[in-house]
Amino acid sequence: MTSDSVGAIVLWAVLAVVVIFILVILFRSIRIIPQANAGVVERLGRYHKTLMPGLNLLVPFIDRVRPLIDMREQVVSFPPQPVITEDNLVVSIDTVVYFQVTDARAATYEIANYLGAVEQLTTTTLRNVVGSLNLEEALTSRDNINGQLRIVLDEATGKWGVRVGRVELKAIDPPASIQDSMEKQMRAERDRRALILTAEGTKQSAILTAEGARQAAILSAEGDARAQVLRAEGEAQAIQTVFGAIHAGNPDEKLLAYQYLQTLPKLAEGPSNKLWIIPSELTEALKTVGAGFGPGGSPLIPGSATGAAHSAAPAAAPSHDARPTQADS
Repeated sequence: MTSDSVGAIVLWAVLAVVVIFILVILFRSIRIIPQANAGVVERLGRYHKTLMPGLNLLVPFIDRVRPLIDMREQVVSFPPQPVITEDNLVVSIDTVVYFQVTDARAATYEIANYLGAVEQLTTTTLRNVVGSLNLEEALTSRDNINGQLRIVLDEATGKWGVRVGRVELKAIDPPASIQDSMEKQMRAERDRRALILTAEGTKQSAILTAEGARQAAILSAEGDARAQVLRAEGEAQAIQTVFGAIHAGNPDEKLLAYQYLQTLPKLAEGPSNKLWIIPSELTEALKTVGAGFGPGGSPLIPGSATGAAHSAAPAAAPSHDARPTQADS
């Protein structure tokens, strides 16, 4: 191997090393940051700048990029934590925290582990808030507890470059014995409400029934009264019509006596009529009828001789009183 060939090999080796070095420098000088991420750059061990999403240039072998930080809002569910309430009951509470890193530099240098710090701060704050409430208040005041937790966590994590957007209590589990007592209490309360509603329904039904009966009785009474009024008016009109017809026809005594005799049998109508009274005028009516229908008889006209004789005879004779007569119906 000649000296020329040896020199060529060395030259190619040097060129290869230089190319590799240049490639390494270019690789170390260019850094692409994904969207919604941020990178903290340290120059010679000190904070230099924060890399934003996109293409960024660095000084090779001088600048160092720390692990990227996710700038999106994150949701972390912490394991159940035992909390003692004001009435000395231990409840297990699961929490969910929504937070977002707003300052990559503060999240890197102000706190060693911001996620662990948020978890511990949530636990201690939760115990302080729930410790001032009894079990019933803790179960019914979730919104109030969530608001207090968010305010405390947001104030404490602000200097860490972390913003707490929301805190939710995922579950509040009281002891098993307390759960049984609560279920019995709720069952008794539901039974009481059911009895009250049933009693109110029965009362309302009775009121409506009584009201309906009252209205029906009022309407029935009004109908009976109206019917009696109409019946009385009809009878009055019938009497007036009959009375007018009688006066218009100018009936004689025989006709009146005949109508009088036809009316008498109606007095004995009915199964309970065992006794009926014959008035004293009955004999006079019979005499009048007999005189009118007998042989050679003539109607009794007031003012005539026969009429005067007949009218004088009853005047001389003693008066006829009503005599009760027993007759079967």
